[in-house]
Amino acid sequence: MLTACAGKEDIDTITSHTEEYLAEELDIGGMQETMVDGTKADTETEEFTYETQTLYAMNGEKQLYGIVYIPQNAGEQMPAVIYSHGFGGTHHSGAAYADILARNGYVVYCFDFCGGGPGSKSDGSMTEMSLLTEQSDLEAVLSMIQELPYVDGNSIALLGESQGGAVSAVTSAAHKDEVDGLILLYPAFVMADNTRKEFSSLEDIPETYTLMGMTVGRRYAEDLLDYDFYQVIGQYDKDVLLLHGDSDRIVPVSYSERAVQVYPSAQLEIFSGTGHGFYGNDVEKAADYILEYLKEQFG
Repeated sequence: MLTACAGKEDIDTITSHTEEYLAEELDIGGMQETMVDGTKADTETEEFTYETQTLYAMNGEKQLYGIVYIPQNAGEQMPAVIYSHGFGGTHHSGAAYADILARNGYVVYCFDFCGGGPGSKSDGSMTEMSLLTEQSDLEAVLSMIQELPYVDGNSIALLGESQGGAVSAVTSAAHKDEVDGLILLYPAFVMADNTRKEFSSLEDIPETYTLMGMTVGRRYAEDLLDYDFYQVIGQYDKDVLLLHGDSDRIVPVSYSERAVQVYPSAQLEIFSGTGHGFYGNDVEKAADYILEYLKEQFG
């Protein structure tokens, strides 16, 4: 098993990576507000077309914006995957996976966390966002997806990248009877350690501060200062799939290697030479692992 050391990341590199990521996010055309047909690629394994719809979820008084991908003629009730984006991102980052999964018969919901990023179309601001507010958002989304008439409520998986992976992990631990599958892409279990490196006590945390080139609020650090991901995530006792690059300087692969030791049943696939975020062929490779996992879980 390949291992990367958990060294301190250079803040300029982090900021540059995040800004490049956001630039790619915001350049991906306009958000689809109306129903569109999914295109069918020329491969033997992809069988379904799909349509997309804007679909909102409510978390208390806050509204979450999302896009649902609905396969056509794939059954009255279909398995579903809920995609959670990373720090500073939007639902756009899940579009490539949603396209592939929908063409394989899975309902997919990609949404914006409240205050999840500068481009978020959900309510709230980044200064109000934290690990636990995003967990609450995902719980609201899970409840909404369970009630959709075309979704099999006993076949719902969470798929999250980076911070969204960490959120998916803690949410699945709290709702293990409702979450039937868990897929984590380079999950940011490093978040708590990074916070403790920056702040030694609650008194040290300012009202706002800069993280990866963006402004977050005091609550972001408060919720992480004494948080132990590895005491929480192992409560999820179903099969888990983790995908991580061994050249990831934002979240070293050692964090996923430790997670595999904590989960009762987990598979870690390490992508050689890959950094933080999957692009190009790595997306296709990840999708192959995801489809294989979902087939094993849901048939």
